[in-house]
Amino acid sequence: MDPNNQSSNNNLENQTSNEEQQNTTPIPQQQQQQQTLPIASISLALSTILPTHFLNPPKISTVFNSNKPNKVKIPTQLSSLSTLSLSSSLPPPPTKPKSTISANPLQDSLTLNPLRPSEPSNAAGLRRASIVWFRNDLRVHDNECLNAAHNESMSVLPVYCFDPRDYGKSSSGFDKTGPYRATFLIESVKDLRKNLQARGSDLVVRIGKPETVLVELAKAVGAEAVYAHREVSYDEVKGEDKIDAVMKDEGLDVKFFWGSTLYHLDDLPFKLEEMPTNYGGFREKVQGLEVRKTIEALDQLRGFPARGDVEPGEIPSLVDLGLNPSATMGQNGKQAANASLVGGENEALQRLRKFAAECQAQPNKENKDGTTDSIYGANFSCKISPWLAMGCLSPRSMFDELKKSTSRTISAASGKKDSGSGMGLNWLMYELLWRDFFRFITKKYSAAKQTNAAPVTACVGAAA
Repeated sequence: MDPNNQSSNNNLENQTSNEEQQNTTPIPQQQQQQQTLPIASISLALSTILPTHFLNPPKISTVFNSNKPNKVKIPTQLSSLSTLSLSSSLPPPPTKPKSTISANPLQDSLTLNPLRPSEPSNAAGLRRASIVWFRNDLRVHDNECLNAAHNESMSVLPVYCFDPRDYGKSSSGFDKTGPYRATFLIESVKDLRKNLQARGSDLVVRIGKPETVLVELAKAVGAEAVYAHREVSYDEVKGEDKIDAVMKDEGLDVKFFWGSTLYHLDDLPFKLEEMPTNYGGFREKVQGLEVRKTIEALDQLRGFPARGDVEPGEIPSLVDLGLNPSATMGQNGKQAANASLVGGENEALQRLRKFAAECQAQPNKENKDGTTDSIYGANFSCKISPWLAMGCLSPRSMFDELKKSTSRTISAASGKKDSGSGMGLNWLMYELLWRDFFRFITKKYSAAKQTNAAPVTACVGAAA
């Protein structure tokens, strides 16, 4: 071998080694600097980031390493830095970090608006705003819909709509909603607003179609979901389908809950379409079924969304709903007896506690003149049905309160009267089970009109 040629090769190898050190040494320092310094304060300069031989390219375009036969193509133009590419016949050694130069390093730094998980489980996954649509669930106790919205959202907008389609005259000429029921409803809505305000929230009240009102409010506050309880009648189910379709067109989620019966729909030991059409068969199948625990009312609720600046609005009067206020007055100018029932959750809970105490202590107390001051009323009725119908009180809350107020064991599936009390707690639970039967059977046939459905024989096996 020619010594001169060998000397030339040694010089070339030394030059290559020096160039590789210059080429590889600054790059880890650059990566370390980008990791430790805030992105917003990085100041880039070609003289500090790029090796000096990039500014003064070497005369040779290909370098060789005697120990590592990898070939590296080094660009000789500054304009090619944004498309720097490395080609190698072998994978790079694991001990040497791989460098990447981006044309715009700020593009790959951080995501400013991370996507919300589809199933939020922590604060990062909470919805920004949600709407709770109150219907026949005018309460804060045992309200799964309200609690779920509170737990899954950063802000909540409770809404109640007085739907004009529920008022006025029917095709037969009668009021769709009479003045007594409307008065009871208005009082219940007022009481709900007070209970929400006591917990740091409020109630938005509007007169209008829910599918229109809810969309307008959702756009105003930037809501991402609507929470509501399901109902059972045909018209209400059609309304739910319409709300669901409209909200999905706007990109909003709709979450429905079940909370109007003693037994939960999901706990039934049969499919709803397979539900027995007679009460006796229904009671037999739910024998021994447990009642879910009630959901405690939250002490503090989420506030209104900051966006939109939505006004709560005024609660309408009978005149606003197209009804005559004088219809609730008797001939003597005083309030009629039917209008003496005060709507609202607070009144319902008070009556329930009083009923439970009387049922335990003096179940059938009468005055000397033969009248009774007992909450039982005529025919030993507890007279709580109006509050159950409006959802001011849930059947589970009633069941829970009666269990706490007595040492006797009560069961909704029992059909025997308790001889130790005038009415009997078991008998009252038996009546609640009747209510469940009618709601479930209505739900079964409300989704679509059945042409060949078997008739409902509610009275078969009713007595035991």
